[in-house]
Amino acid sequence: MGHDVALIGPDEPTDFARHDGMFGSHFDEGRITRSLDSHPFWSTVNRASIARYGEISAQSGVDFYREVGALHIGPNNDADILATGKTAAELDIPCEAYDADQLGERFPYLRIAAGTKGYFEPRNAGYISPRRLVRAQTVAAERGGAQIVNTIALGISESATGVTIRTGEGDIEAARVLVAAGGHTEFLLGQSLGFTVYARTVALFRLGTTEMQRLSGMPSMRCFGPKGETPYILPPVLYPDGQTWLKLGGDPVDIRLESGADIQNWFRSGGSDSVADELQRQILDRIPALAFEERRVAPCMTTFTRSGLPCIGPLSARVTVASGGCGAAAKCSDELGRLGGLAMLGEVRQELAP
Repeated sequence: MGHDVALIGPDEPTDFARHDGMFGSHFDEGRITRSLDSHPFWSTVNRASIARYGEISAQSGVDFYREVGALHIGPNNDADILATGKTAAELDIPCEAYDADQLGERFPYLRIAAGTKGYFEPRNAGYISPRRLVRAQTVAAERGGAQIVNTIALGISESATGVTIRTGEGDIEAARVLVAAGGHTEFLLGQSLGFTVYARTVALFRLGTTEMQRLSGMPSMRCFGPKGETPYILPPVLYPDGQTWLKLGGDPVDIRLESGADIQNWFRSGGSDSVADELQRQILDRIPALAFEERRVAPCMTTFTRSGLPCIGPLSARVTVASGGCGAAAKCSDELGRLGGLAMLGEVRQELAP
């Protein structure tokens, strides 16, 4: 749009246990992507982003998306399941509705309880590699003329003429700044925006050839129900170690991260083994006789706002924020980033404004 742009941020840490800088949750190969959500806002931004996946991949030469479909499943009287079906009808999102018996026939590797309802999206849904999506977005930005600054942003200060960004490699001067630092946002700004940052644990299960074949064609899954019994499940995904891992998350207890030091300590800890034990129980309950060869535990974090929608809008004449993904933003980061860029230029959606 005619502006000079710099993207400031560090690369992925090579050793979490010894790293003393910033951490992020996108250092992974599996995040669910889907058009459908129980809230129309998320469905709208999801679809806008998914529609541009091909363009981002073509511009960057980086592949990051697998269209394996997404299954939304839960008790047929669950509020989220009912809202999911309502949103699908209102927004005309193609999906297949199944009762318990039909789910058992369509997905024979799953244990389906009586009274279960499912909505399956066969198109424009599946999973992305958040790591490769960030890489694709960065390459596309650089090819479009953006300057990439591979360092940590430590703080910002605003004057009447511009903004100074203090980094690990010196100061950078800018006319305007968009702060999109996830769980680090409030600490970087030095002010509260009402965000709550939670520690999260994911469990990954390494599969052999036989299980990979048994679960071939498995979609991404969102499970609804009582708190603590609502895991999200990724299908078998090939990771950079050359192994195939099935991943799930869904912490039964919320642990708040109150400071930058809390975030660092959490990521260095490697996650919670007790949460991973519970996730293992849940995956074995939902996929009976799952034969895995190894379990891995990994830390993650999510940032929630009071409204349940992202916070995208100006904090001052020169500083704009785009943060608070509420555990739903990896797949739709392209559209949320577009809204952040427009907000920095003065076009603000009031329902997202700080």
